[in-house]
Amino acid sequence: MKKIILATAVAATALLSACNNGAPKANLKTEADTLSYELGMAVSAPADQLGNYLAQTGSDSAYVDEFLKGVRDGVTAAEDKKKMAYYMGVQSGMQMKMQMFAQIESQIYGNDSTKKLSAKNFMAGFSAVVKNNSTLKVDGKIIDKDMAGTLLNQRIEEMSKARMAEEHAAEKKASDDFMAKMAKEAGVKRLDSGVLYKVLKEGNGAIPDEKATVEVLYEGKLVDGTVFDSTDRLGGKPAEFPVGSVIKGWTSALTHMPVGSEWEIYVPWDLAYGEQGRGNIPPFAALIFKVQLVGIK
Repeated sequence: MKKIILATAVAATALLSACNNGAPKANLKTEADTLSYELGMAVSAPADQLGNYLAQTGSDSAYVDEFLKGVRDGVTAAEDKKKMAYYMGVQSGMQMKMQMFAQIESQIYGNDSTKKLSAKNFMAGFSAVVKNNSTLKVDGKIIDKDMAGTLLNQRIEEMSKARMAEEHAAEKKASDDFMAKMAKEAGVKRLDSGVLYKVLKEGNGAIPDEKATVEVLYEGKLVDGTVFDSTDRLGGKPAEFPVGSVIKGWTSALTHMPVGSEWEIYVPWDLAYGEQGRGNIPPFAALIFKVQLVGIK
């Protein structure tokens, strides 16, 4: 029980420092007084450790006294419902700012630390729901909580894509230029999806649909010729997977390939791994695959 109490106290006070010239003096008249003093010491840590904690949370070791004041006010507020509500709001606001704001800002602004979300407008929206007083209109309709959540996710995605397109404009242009060049190559055909392909070997078997599971031999390359994946890593054995579970460019090609075919497929970035990329595939990467459809399971 003792260990649980101390662990909880440490988490709640976040390393309370015992080294502060402005700390109140102890007055140990009863056993409870002494226990209280011992508890304070047990959950405390030297000022340098507290300074490190403050620095990690965006504050500074120069504000140890302010931290102590906050802990004192928090302890006393636990006995006052009005103050308790206020400090719960303070805690919630800090968590939102340090975690939620930071995550969204990273998504939409990347490493540009000069751009921030508006705390004022955030509070306007937050208060509108709490007070049941939403008046902001989009396309002539007042936004409710559910609509705001949907629009929020759409806007984050759009802003993130716009930022990535700006940061990787050169890579995007190189991929688009590659696809435009391949579209003019002799023997290259185009599917309605935008995937380009060249038939290396004609097959005469069945054509899988999106629900089928296929056996495929393949090699994947970037436009500079770098191989990023291959069934050779599986010992040359065919890979098995549902047609509808792979990137859109593959699904489009496989649903047009007869078993026994071998194609070279040119997949535009938006039908591959998009503006984010994946692993050793960079953002906005057009991809080249040599694919042999061995069979349908």
